Amino acid sequence: MKVALFVPCFIDAFFPDVGIATLELLERVGCEVDYPLDQTCCGQPMGNSGCEKDAAATENLFVRNFAGYDYIVAPSGSCVHHVRDHLTAADQTSEARAVRANTYELVEFLHDVLEVRDFPWAEFPHKVGLHNSCGTLRALRTAKMSEIDEPFFSKPMTLLKGVKGIEFIQPDRPDECCGFGGTFCVSEEPVSARMGADKVRDHKRNGAEYIVSADSSCLMHQKGCSDRLGLGLKFIHIAQILNGARA
Repeated sequence: MKVALFVPCFIDAFFPDVGIATLELLERVGCEVDYPLDQTCCGQPMGNSGCEKDAAATENLFVRNFAGYDYIVAPSGSCVHHVRDHLTAADQTSEARAVRANTYELVEFLHDVLEVRDFPWAEFPHKVGLHNSCGTLRALRTAKMSEIDEPFFSKPMTLLKGVKGIEFIQPDRPDECCGFGGTFCVSEEPVSARMGADKVRDHKRNGAEYIVSADSSCLMHQKGCSDRLGLGLKFIHIAQILNGARA
């Protein structure tokens, strides 16, 4: 199995430990991983801002970097959502279609493709609140949405249950948006900040020590809100916990 690691630009710049944890975790579960060195942004910021055509060169470069792999795996649901569903400025060649179809977010790759359930090297003796980003929840369908009447499921929670010592808390509004929204937090700053404040207060009120998510972008936004409110919450990407981080 040829797996390419796609590390989104904001993770590369601000959260390199998440990229390293993803690489180590994929290798722990038996993957042979390549890291294409010429990779850059997938084009999501331009696409989200209504500038789809301006993303063409970036998206075509993405296709060239990741063509030929069995799977492309990234620790970011929003970026995977863009590649899979909105990489439309790129030339829609057979290579582009294959890249789009074979790109997976880390949680869904572990859960659906590799079907990993146990992480014997991992222990996290803390109370955690799970944040499902809008992209992973509603686009990638990694968990039940509260607005749909269907049986409960949560792929990230299923994986985290394979970690020793972890304890889950339940926020009052578990799948409400945190207000990050990519460029939304810039164009609608007051609304975004209030949504983030509501989110972290909800987790704190219900006893969370850590907020864990598959999206560092949401965690970055919520950490800023928590720090400004003096809540003392801590934040960690799910890849780090599954790879064995204790704190």
